[in-house]
Parts: sequence; C-alpha cells; structure tokens
Amino acid sequence: MSTAVRSPLAGKNIVLGIAGSIAAYKAADLASTLRQLGAEVWPVMTDGAKRFVTPLTLQAVAHHPVAHDLWSEEDAGTVAHVALADRADLLLVAPATANVIAQFAHGLAPDFLTSLYLVCRAPVLIAPAMNGKMWQHAATQANVATLRQRGHAFIGPEDGMQACGYEGVGRLWPVAGIVAEAERLMVGSPPAGMR
Repeated sequence: MSTAVRSPLAGKNIVLGIAGSIAAYKAADLASTLRQLGAEVWPVMTDGAKRFVTPLTLQAVAHHPVAHDLWSEEDAGTVAHVALADRADLLLVAPATANVIAQFAHGLAPDFLTSLYLVCRAPVLIAPAMNGKMWQHAATQANVATLRQRGHAFIGPEDGMQACGYEGVGRLWPVAGIVAEAERLMVGSPPAGMR
C-alpha cells in the first residue's frame, strides 16, 4: 500500500512564464519537477528567454509546445494567449525579470506572456531573478508592491553570488522552494511570506 501524498499540483495546468534572465536555464528543472508531481506544464517564453535556453529544451521537458509568438496563430478559431490563460490553474513566472514585472504592473502587453497575463484570472506566482541593484531600485519595488496589492504571490529573490559578479539579493529562489509555494497556492494557503 502506497503512503505517498499526492501533490496539490497533480492534474493542474501550470502556465510557466520564462523571462530573459540568466536563470532561465533553471526553468527546465522547474518544468521537470512540476511534471513529476503530475502537473501539466505549458511553457511561455519571452524573446529574451530564448537567448538563454531554447524552446526545444522546454518543450522536451514539459511535453507541450512552447508559446512565444503573439502573432503566430495556428488555429484560426482560437486566440492562443486567451485560450492558454483560460486553461491555467496557476500562472507561474520563473524567472521574472524587472522588465516583465514592470510590464505586468503597468498593464503593457507587447508579447505573448504579457498579453496572456492580462487575460489570466488564475493565481499568479512570481519568482524574480535579476541584478540586486535592479531588484532594490525604487521603480522595481513600486512595481512589486503594485502586483502584491493585486494579490499576486512572490517567492524570492534570494541572497548570494549573481551571474554579473555582484553579491546580494537577486538570485532565483531554489526550484524546490518555488514548487512548495506553488503547492501552497493550489491548496488555498496564504503565501509563505515576503522573502
């Protein structure tokens, strides 16, 4: 008899937004972990993210096509970003850059991910990753405050050595912690806190 506890992510549709951060390579591990827990993972990449990791990598791990082109509609009867937003049980953006956070906060929709965000009514979990000075900038902090006021959850960033050579707060939160926060959101628990 199995005593394994079923993850609250099992059977859920997770739209995984991936922005143009060096931490984008960790999205493959995140997608794989979510799949192992029984979630359906639908990757959405910004153009910047595609400079760090290929769509083929994410597609191979997620077992779903990667959405990235707002202007490429394969099904004439469907608006792809609206259909995917309607399918989502959770919008998880990891890594989220200062640029994507600003676009979300100000309602700008120049690409697939930001357009999907505006029509998505699922819970939103944002895992920032950027240079610590960018994270601490008043503009970024104001944008984060705006998104928190909308009820969006944040996980991280964490402190440590960054790819740019600086040490400080700005690293993507570990994959296990992001997954645990996603599980909490799916069971309706309040976010673990501002980290």
